[in-house]
Amino acid sequence: MKNSSVRKLVFCALFAALIAVFAQLQIPLPGLVPISLATFGVMMAGLLLGWQYGALAVLVYVLLGAVGAPVFAGLKGGVSALMGPTGGYIVGYLPYALLAGLPAKKLQGSFWGRCALLALGTLACYGLGTAWFIHVTGKTLGASLSLCVLPFLPGDAGKILLSSFLTPRLRKAMEQA
Repeated sequence: MKNSSVRKLVFCALFAALIAVFAQLQIPLPGLVPISLATFGVMMAGLLLGWQYGALAVLVYVLLGAVGAPVFAGLKGGVSALMGPTGGYIVGYLPYALLAGLPAKKLQGSFWGRCALLALGTLACYGLGTAWFIHVTGKTLGASLSLCVLPFLPGDAGKILLSSFLTPRLRKAMEQA
């Protein structure tokens, strides 16, 4: 029963809720994109649930926000939040979880392999988010990168290292639950 689909779906719901809580733990910045722990939740969902269920957890989170539940950073929700300047980053959580959870046993089995998967996910999220930010705000690529990527690099590097370190320990605890 430990690998049943009901159990996996329960973990999906749990991670969707964790991402929503982590999104509220934020540091506002002068630009339009706050620093939050939502990406940490997305990383952990992908690494611990795998690409399918990790992406499903993120999809549940995004859909909850899209229908108006205040799950995005700053207790925002609704389609307007997804269509706003930060919407591309939120949508970018989906490929982030997919890449983080790739079933590459060699990569998943090593600390640096997990770091590489998370770095790829981070790039995908930054790429989608920054492209959408440019589209919505009309800012240049340079201005958008200085507002939406550069301030986040140190924190995201720390989240990648912490997630990669915690994954094997949390995976054992999840298997026993």
